[in-house]
Amino acid sequence: MAGRASNNNSQTKRHDWADSSNLSGVLGLAPLPAQPDLAVPGSRLFDAGRVFDVCHVGLVLRAVLGVQLLLGLGLALAAPGFTQWTAWMSSGTVVTLTGVLLWLLLLCGLRHQLARWREPWQWAAVLSLGALCASLGWQLLTLASEEPSGGFRLVSVALAGGACAAMLLYWLKLRERAHRPADALARLVELQSRIRPHFLFNTLNTAMALVRVDPLRAEGVLEDLSELFRGALADADTVVSLDAEVELARRYLGIEQIRHGERLRVRWTLDPAAAAARVPPLLLQPLVENAVRHGVEPNETGGELEIATRAQGAEVEILVRNSVGAPSQQRGHGLALRNVRQRLSLMHDVAARFEVTTEPQQFTVRIVLPR
Repeated sequence: MAGRASNNNSQTKRHDWADSSNLSGVLGLAPLPAQPDLAVPGSRLFDAGRVFDVCHVGLVLRAVLGVQLLLGLGLALAAPGFTQWTAWMSSGTVVTLTGVLLWLLLLCGLRHQLARWREPWQWAAVLSLGALCASLGWQLLTLASEEPSGGFRLVSVALAGGACAAMLLYWLKLRERAHRPADALARLVELQSRIRPHFLFNTLNTAMALVRVDPLRAEGVLEDLSELFRGALADADTVVSLDAEVELARRYLGIEQIRHGERLRVRWTLDPAAAAARVPPLLLQPLVENAVRHGVEPNETGGELEIATRAQGAEVEILVRNSVGAPSQQRGHGLALRNVRQRLSLMHDVAARFEVTTEPQQFTVRIVLPR
């Protein structure tokens, strides 16, 4: 009986979704994408390809420093003195730096192919690449020092390279597993942030009030709402441009502008050179919504909101600044900010910076990420 009841409930939900899709067609809204599967939040984020996604400066630095530390400790056990240890360390650094950087470069280029293989084949390929890269580093050292490369030494270096590759791959897999709870939490927070009943009802009430007075404006409100839902229901593991995020934030603020009128004062300062920057979806809109909820709505006179983008060399800076009310009205910033910070870290690692500044009269979020 319980199984039948659950089946009936699932069928009812599917019918309800279909009915809402038909309703969006009647209202003239753009068709919404298929209903996402909420049974396993963040399941698509558990991608094997992320294990081999080593194209981050922070990860490269940690891998190089880790191998150098192992090399230094190993040579310290074998060297008869500090002078000999220094000489061996300088020679070994040439081999390890060449091998590790080349290995990471190959892994970065082959990450999509490796993700499609079974795990035993992944290990075999990664260990073989490690042995090959270490051998190339050793050959480079022998060419620079003009010393003959013995077969035994070459085999030893290749085996050491394979062992280092195995340790690095094991660390990468542990790192990916450690991110899974964070991914699931970020996905759940996104799903919760997408469902704002009060915002939906207020928007629909605004549109209904405008239907008789200004039908064209009411149609624009519904179109903006449709685009917001389209963006909210997009895959969380995709990458979008900053320009697309700015457009989504404009649509959201267009709806809020109708509701709040002159109480909401928005200032845009956009750099066209920053428009193509790669960002996770729903990066800007939650910050803007957060600013409206905590910087405009609680104040009788409203508030000011500033959104600015700027390209600086190889980086892009995003600023979201809003006026604030009493300190007690600032509660609730943490959830949206934590979510954005977490997704930026998962996408850009240490190459992205997320800074929050609280002042008596304003609240500022500053994001710096690679172009």
